[in-house]
Amino acid sequence: MTNPEYKYTETFDITPEVRAAYNDHGYIIVRNMFDKEELTNVKRVLEDSDIIEKHGYGIPDGKGKNAKLVIWSHPGNDVTGIVARSRKVVDSCQKLLGGGEVYHYHAKFIRKDAFTGGSHLWHQDYGYWYKNGCLFPQINTIFIAVDKCEPSNGCLQILPGSQKCGRIDHFPVAGQTMADIERINEIKKRHPLKHVELDPGDALIFDANLIHTSGPNNSPHRRWALLYSYCLKSNNPVYKHHHPNYTPLEKVPNSAIKDCKNYTDFSGKDFMDPGVDKTVKADTLDK
Repeated sequence: MTNPEYKYTETFDITPEVRAAYNDHGYIIVRNMFDKEELTNVKRVLEDSDIIEKHGYGIPDGKGKNAKLVIWSHPGNDVTGIVARSRKVVDSCQKLLGGGEVYHYHAKFIRKDAFTGGSHLWHQDYGYWYKNGCLFPQINTIFIAVDKCEPSNGCLQILPGSQKCGRIDHFPVAGQTMADIERINEIKKRHPLKHVELDPGDALIFDANLIHTSGPNNSPHRRWALLYSYCLKSNNPVYKHHHPNYTPLEKVPNSAIKDCKNYTDFSGKDFMDPGVDKTVKADTLDK
């Protein structure tokens, strides 16, 4: 199998070799995809605005903690929206999906604060999105590490190559939707678990059928991350639901991430009310 890890440079591209690695493993890791200045600009939005207080909520993990989220539908024009529209993000996700126009399916700010961050149970993203009317798993996600991600603070755990199993059944567990654990245990015998350890600015891009989970944060170090999901226009959901149907996406140059000084105007993002999401149950508005 080809190596799925790469170092970002200004000339980084999704070559046939990179796409082959993605198809083999179900993911690629791009180290240093965002430099310190870009990440500092992003953190001004997450740390200094009211985005958490106004739009954050918790999803029970069945283990006494909450997976804390902020979810929005459209990029908007703040720094986090510019990241979502930047060419290095959009073009990479688009090429890994095989080309063809993509649109912003939605974004997540996932917070695992020190000692309190909850787990995300075993699942495939398509286990959720299948129920939203997406006929094909032609969707992927870029996970951008805002903080260091390691086992002690609840980094992602994946089963490399497990996307080849196709969609498996998912069931409501606690406040989440969890994959059939008996099947997961059998798949783990053939696709051994990998902890995805990332430094700030590293990115993981993964297939909608890649099986993954993440543990709680029992450490004194927070683990924050931004996730953007992209869907092929040709895979437009067949009915309306709580995530967007096809909406044209305006790309911007990578330099716009540093140039953007909008840290507080979130107009147009359309933050999600967890009450309209039938695939989760938020019984707390834990900020």
